[in-house]
Amino acid sequence: MKPDAALPLTHSWPLFESEQRFDLGMTFNGGDVPPIMDQLRPIADVGRWECDLSDNRLAWSPAVYALFGLPIGTAPVREAVLPFYEEGSRALMERLRAYAIRHRRGFTLDAELRPADGGRRWMRLVAAPVIEDGRVVRLLGLKRDLASPFT
Repeated sequence: MKPDAALPLTHSWPLFESEQRFDLGMTFNGGDVPPIMDQLRPIADVGRWECDLSDNRLAWSPAVYALFGLPIGTAPVREAVLPFYEEGSRALMERLRAYAIRHRRGFTLDAELRPADGGRRWMRLVAAPVIEDGRVVRLLGLKRDLASPFT
């Protein structure tokens, strides 16, 4: 059986559905971060994030730092924040991430976190690949605290 055969595709979606999948009508057509992403900063419980696939460098908005219980401004390192995901959520996220990159699809996942400031919380992760010159170069998306009234 192929490794992707067991992947629950109910959380995976084609890029042409980005507009329907991202809150506030966001789409990602490659290139720069869409201007609508900058408009998310005032919404406290919705965070934006980006991962450069050349070096796995992360960029987070303040709401993502809050979700992970980390001080704003610390440089998030992917390998250091992965342990904040509950084991089952982390495994599913990693499979969906690999599938998204390989097959140029977006994904949505509700993941359980154990943030640095203690406790547990659930977040909704929405991601889409950015394609430049025929290659997936970044992932962009939203992370939202599922306990917020915005949900």
